[in-house]
Amino acid sequence: MGFSKVVIALGGNALQEANTPPTAEAQLGVVRRTCERLADINFKGYEMAIVHGNGPQIGRIVLSQETAAQIEEGLPAMPFDVCGSMSQGYIGYQIQQCLRDAIRNRNRNVPVVTILTQVVVDKNDESFREPTKPIGPFFTEKEAKRVARERGYVMKEDAGRGWRRYVASPTPLRIVELDSIKRLWDSTIVITAGGGGIPVTENMDGSLTGAAAVIDKDLAAELLAEEMETDCLLILTGVDRIFLNYGKPDQKSLERVTVAEAIEYVSEGHFAPGSMLPKVMAAIKFVRRFPGKKAVITSLDKAADALEGHAGTVMTMA
Repeated sequence: MGFSKVVIALGGNALQEANTPPTAEAQLGVVRRTCERLADINFKGYEMAIVHGNGPQIGRIVLSQETAAQIEEGLPAMPFDVCGSMSQGYIGYQIQQCLRDAIRNRNRNVPVVTILTQVVVDKNDESFREPTKPIGPFFTEKEAKRVARERGYVMKEDAGRGWRRYVASPTPLRIVELDSIKRLWDSTIVITAGGGGIPVTENMDGSLTGAAAVIDKDLAAELLAEEMETDCLLILTGVDRIFLNYGKPDQKSLERVTVAEAIEYVSEGHFAPGSMLPKVMAAIKFVRRFPGKKAVITSLDKAADALEGHAGTVMTMA
């Protein structure tokens, strides 16, 4: 195999395991194992960039900021976009540290850097009126109603997993630091658009203003894959393949799927909005943009095999 370019979108399970404490130390352990799998991909000769989510992390950062502000008079809570940048920084730091070590242990010397990334969104995006992105910890319905009452959050049930806070999730339009990513690509593994990127709106004079939102990381990864014209968009999640009728007695896994089939399955409601749907939509968008290329959805453990066609769900134009 010759060199191939891939953008990898890391799901939440690549950063945090269920039923583990939400601490930086626990996350570091998960990230270390994740980076072993990423190093396997690099070892096989793939050029790659990494995009990660931040839903639980930014939710906890915002919550801690607001709680501290209530306890300590005169201590202001940081605005939402600043909390997003905090999550990018510490998650990127953990990934770049662990991935550098994993690559060095394979006797390779490849720089790994994190770029604090801004992504332009439309200030009139409809998601600002109807929040669709779950963030933060899970709550019971009773707890969620209390939090909504006390803090004014929009709380909704999240794909059968519990109740969470929902915020705006505008469509990513432009990656501000794209030129820097392009300059680094040939020599460096770049961790970029973390959490989907820090959402910013563009003013009439060209200046940027942070927005209170979280961009879907799969859509941001797709935008990056388009801009870099990569050979593949690899979306990693908690299951090995896409399923129809997921969790039901007649569930069916999909090894290969065309864009037309995927669109039909979406219309039939097979994919949960807060879970698999954005991954499928990102895959559809990428393959439509580059009909001769592919998008792959699979688990972290199957990632290297899936890139070579031996695992996962592969989406193609036909």
